[in-house]
Amino acid sequence: MHPAAAQRPFALDSIVYDEQSMRSKKVFILLGHTDAETLSGALADRYAAAATASGHEVRRQNIGDMHFDPILHEGYKTIQTLEPDLEDFRENVRWADHIVIIYPTWWSSMPAMLKGLFDRAWLPHFAFLYADHGLTWKKMLKGRTARIITSANSSPWVLWFMYGPPTVVLEQCLLDFAGIRTSSLVLGPSERASERRKAAWFKKVARLGSAAR
Repeated sequence: MHPAAAQRPFALDSIVYDEQSMRSKKVFILLGHTDAETLSGALADRYAAAATASGHEVRRQNIGDMHFDPILHEGYKTIQTLEPDLEDFRENVRWADHIVIIYPTWWSSMPAMLKGLFDRAWLPHFAFLYADHGLTWKKMLKGRTARIITSANSSPWVLWFMYGPPTVVLEQCLLDFAGIRTSSLVLGPSERASERRKAAWFKKVARLGSAAR
């Protein structure tokens, strides 16, 4: 073994399992697929079970069980009153140390309901606040981390090469914009994946859940 290799800490998807990563955390899981009986739902189940077993406090919302209007009928000209499930979502985000969002990649982006949730709930004074001159903004949700887990019916490398990172809107334009340090895991091709491949994905996601990463 090369001497440098022997000195590397064990890592998974750029994770170093140190004392900080193993402390108990408040974890909020959002399943962004409207159907929980899917690969996305199974991944959320594995993450939640592993996080709970490792002593983390877990809250979860399934977007398919939430009741809200995802459409901005007048854009941001007027702010629509938030439905109770959207208020709960925002409270869960405030509560959490670590946020996990799991969904399928459709057309190189997130599903419409998930995008609609952020259109409605990711508002000034909650997620961000522009300075008076409009050139800078305050990131209102600093101090949190997030993990995006998404599956695609294509190779992640093909997606990235042809269209760019499929998580860019959620990761950079929404979560990072609000101060949430985010990492992503893209799995695929999903529909043609063997049971052995899916088992490896479940194992990886469970390990992420154990460390709340």
